Amino acid sequence: MISSVRLKPLTWHPHIAPVELSEATPEQLEAMKVTPSAKKVSEYVRTLAHDPESYVARTVLFNAIMYVDGGLDKPARELGALGASIVNGCKYCAVVHARRHAELTKSDDVVTALYFERPEELGPRDAAIYNFARRLSAAPSEATQEDIAALRSVGMDDAEIIDLIHAISIFGWANRLMHVLGHAESK
Repeated sequence: MISSVRLKPLTWHPHIAPVELSEATPEQLEAMKVTPSAKKVSEYVRTLAHDPESYVARTVLFNAIMYVDGGLDKPARELGALGASIVNGCKYCAVVHARRHAELTKSDDVVTALYFERPEELGPRDAAIYNFARRLSAAPSEATQEDIAALRSVGMDDAEIIDLIHAISIFGWANRLMHVLGHAESK
């Protein structure tokens, strides 16, 4: 069994030199106070800070989708992000969100099933979320009423479904942004 602890974090390397804190403009420094996880100013944050206005707009939206209290629970948001990141080929984000899901649920069962390509081992709710994340990421225009019905059949209400759509969709953007701006590799 794979342990989330053994899902080694990856290092992201930017193609564009990040803003150096010692050389940042006042606008860039102010923008970097709004970080994606409210934890640190990473190379990714410093790369995005080249355009402080769009960085702040992107990060406020990202935080409102992924870290807000209420609505869809945080493990389900992370599972949506994980499913999207797998489809989008973003190994960096997939590892980050797999580890976060395992932390939040205090179990690596879901992550193990997905990384060993055994989605049939997921419970009904997790399977519905994961399948929807994959479907929406692969071909958003092909999502149907049946896809929404599958989420409702496992007890999700409209507000939770909208939160899930937001989480999956933000990773359609975030994954591609990370790919264009840099690359990930094992530490």
